[in-house]
Amino acid sequence: MLERLALATAVAAFPLMAYAQTAETETPPDAEAAVETPVEETPAADAAATEATTDDVATDDEATEDEAAPADGSDEAAAEGEPAAEAAAEDADAGAFTLPELGYAYDALEPVIDAQTMELHHSRHHQTFVDNLNDAVENGVIPADIEIEEILASASTYPNQVRNSAGGHWNHTFFWEIMAPEGERGEMSDALSEAITAVYGSEEEFRTAFNDAGAARFGSGWVWLIVNDANQLEITTTPNQDNPLMDAAEVQGTPIIGNDVWEHAYYLNYQNRRAEYLQNWWDVVNWDEVSARYEAALAE
Repeated sequence: MLERLALATAVAAFPLMAYAQTAETETPPDAEAAVETPVEETPAADAAATEATTDDVATDDEATEDEAAPADGSDEAAAEGEPAAEAAAEDADAGAFTLPELGYAYDALEPVIDAQTMELHHSRHHQTFVDNLNDAVENGVIPADIEIEEILASASTYPNQVRNSAGGHWNHTFFWEIMAPEGERGEMSDALSEAITAVYGSEEEFRTAFNDAGAARFGSGWVWLIVNDANQLEITTTPNQDNPLMDAAEVQGTPIIGNDVWEHAYYLNYQNRRAEYLQNWWDVVNWDEVSARYEAALAE
């Protein structure tokens, strides 16, 4: 009898012992949820490399060109019929220096220059130069009432960021103004045509010489047609964001034509085919504006 009672007691206790052992070895549901399986991540640099397009040579000014986001409200402005280029200029923060309006839509120069390139070039690259100049004003590096031409005339005395940003702001403002949509480009004046022919033999030979100079500009920079100190036409190039108005320019004079040969000016459409970009660019030149600048340069 006593043996049967002991056996029954042991059998009854077995489930309790088994539960106790299970409770010690099982992981609570909450603890399982807290354990994460490591996930292999793609390095951010790899992801960025698939999207980034870089210029030929990194320079001080380009290193400071933070890619600012497109101006807020550009979509709304475009929906109301206002060109996105004007919206970007209007939405930019006001300061001593401001982003100029293009005067035409971002797609107005297609197919020579595509809309995306124009938007990035104007609302991001050019805007960064403006922002850098306004930062220089806030930090007391340059006075708020200084004219951009004053900075250029003594560019060698300023820090590199001011020199590069002042050059970039002037160069791009000039660049937008000497281009125009179809139907608004006019024709080269007789005076300019005669001057070009006298120096280069013909308009076609001039364009070839200009294109060759732009293609030969190593790395990033600009190619110019200037009126030099002798009132003669001359083709020259400058590195980075320098221009012939700067005191440090190798060849000085008043620009009447200038083409941007930084890769950001053409890479989306032409990739590494700079020569093709240079050749096609003549189709968007505003000859009325160029001719007027030639007359003004002679009168200086």
